[in-house]
Amino acid sequence: MRTLSAYQEFIDYFAEINWKEIWRGSEQTLQMLGWSMLFTVLLGLALGVLLFLTTRGQLLENKIVYTVLSYVINILRSVPFIILMISMIELTKVIVGTSIGVKGAIPPLVIAAAPFFARLVETSLREVDRGVIEAAQAMGASKWTIIWRVMLREARTGIIAAITITAVTLVSYTAMAGAIGAGGLGDLAIRYGYQRFRPDILVVTVGLLIVLVQLLQTLGDWLVRRLTRK
Repeated sequence: MRTLSAYQEFIDYFAEINWKEIWRGSEQTLQMLGWSMLFTVLLGLALGVLLFLTTRGQLLENKIVYTVLSYVINILRSVPFIILMISMIELTKVIVGTSIGVKGAIPPLVIAAAPFFARLVETSLREVDRGVIEAAQAMGASKWTIIWRVMLREARTGIIAAITITAVTLVSYTAMAGAIGAGGLGDLAIRYGYQRFRPDILVVTVGLLIVLVQLLQTLGDWLVRRLTRK
């Protein structure tokens, strides 16, 4: 009887939740995460590779380019996401036509995450054995071949781990984006859970975000292990 009573209390606690709203918020969060992750990987990978190649002793050594790029990336990484999103409102309108909703959240999400990912890519490339690169050069491989078939291939496990870390970071960014009209689970947690004193919605939204992070981390770890064996 006590077990049945506890179960009924558990059911009653979540009885007033609008699950359609929860599903819509989950869908918006996944859309923000998916699109921002795609553009973050494309932009961040390019920046990370360029950072590495322009460092001293590398294929495209250029102190000026490296210094400027490094400073810009460090500045963007130092700005708190919520402040960056607010300061980018006008630029976001120019890029996607709106500063709210899923579309309005993607540009600041990418600008916040791409520099972070770029640094992780640079770190992964630094761990590639210099002897492998020199061997490819000795065999007459072109710079593009060395970058694509040697550097990125050798650093792939580190890059996959970097993608996982960045994806988890973006989940927290999407939640913060809900504070200024981006929608998603973060918006539900703030609008209903906090402002309307609905702890049941807070529990559900936070629980879903935790599950999402765990799934991303598990998938990333599995890919790293699989690639490491190869």
